[in-house]
Amino acid sequence: MISLGAPYALLLLPLAWLVWRFVPPRREQVPALRFPFFRQIAQATGAEPRAGAVVLSRSRMQMAGAIAIWSLAVLALAQPERVGRPVELTRAARDVVLAIDISGSMDTRDFKGSGDKPQQRFAAVRAVVQDFVQQREDDRMALIVFGSKAYVQAPLTEDLQTIVDLLDRTEVGMAGPHTALGDAIGLAIRTFEASEIEDRLMILLSDGTDTASRMSPVNAAEIAAGDGVEIITIGVGDPDAAGEDRVDLAALQDIARRTGGSYFFASDQQALQAVYDRVDQMTPRETETLSFRPRRSLAHWPMGAAALIGLMLIASLHLGQRRRAS
Repeated sequence: MISLGAPYALLLLPLAWLVWRFVPPRREQVPALRFPFFRQIAQATGAEPRAGAVVLSRSRMQMAGAIAIWSLAVLALAQPERVGRPVELTRAARDVVLAIDISGSMDTRDFKGSGDKPQQRFAAVRAVVQDFVQQREDDRMALIVFGSKAYVQAPLTEDLQTIVDLLDRTEVGMAGPHTALGDAIGLAIRTFEASEIEDRLMILLSDGTDTASRMSPVNAAEIAAGDGVEIITIGVGDPDAAGEDRVDLAALQDIARRTGGSYFFASDQQALQAVYDRVDQMTPRETETLSFRPRRSLAHWPMGAAALIGLMLIASLHLGQRRRAS
């Protein structure tokens, strides 16, 4: 289908006729010699007197060419374009940032799995998180890992398989032995700043106490709340342990409360799976559908035709002058 992007430009079509009809022709004053007995002198010399001012006339071909050039130029200004069939795009309406603790304490093997042998905390977490990511097909996700420092493993992307692959290559201790909860939240806030989507969710999983952050988790949570970031916190590990190996449940609860999120604690892999199932129910996948028609401009065709007609008229004028001269 062909349509006009600026149809009001067609109102310019009668402008050329109005100028031709109502604007007087251009006249020039030239020097002349006036003397008596003009007619007698003209008859004696055999010269034929002409009018003092001549308005040049155009041939039918020139008038037709001028009308065609003007019409084609106005048509080009009207922006003709070819409109394609409707195309629908579905994109995520929510951004999700996963922040996973990979400090040294995540190497502890006290997580109960399907077998009798205790599992490494991070291995159990990774298996559950990978399954969770694969089920979030319509969300954009980012991955942050943190220990002594926080790092963006993957920015916000719809390629969730990349998140799964990066998680598979992540090992305990890669980011240092300590825990930087506040820095992980701050890095998530900066990650969200690259997006225009207003629905922002952060899932924070940790098994320790904040000992390495430059910004306290409470202050980071307040900033996140001001930016519209909801944080769901998940605690794993042993609340009764000593030092950095003790999971700070109070801090995780406070972070979730300040941002309007939820707090969960999982003591084994089955409980962790139940937590992520609950998170999936609480935050159903959101999408928005965008529909548009691809448009391709055709204005170059009438402009090209007008230029071609103009060149043909100029060539015909030159040929006519040469013939008259010969």
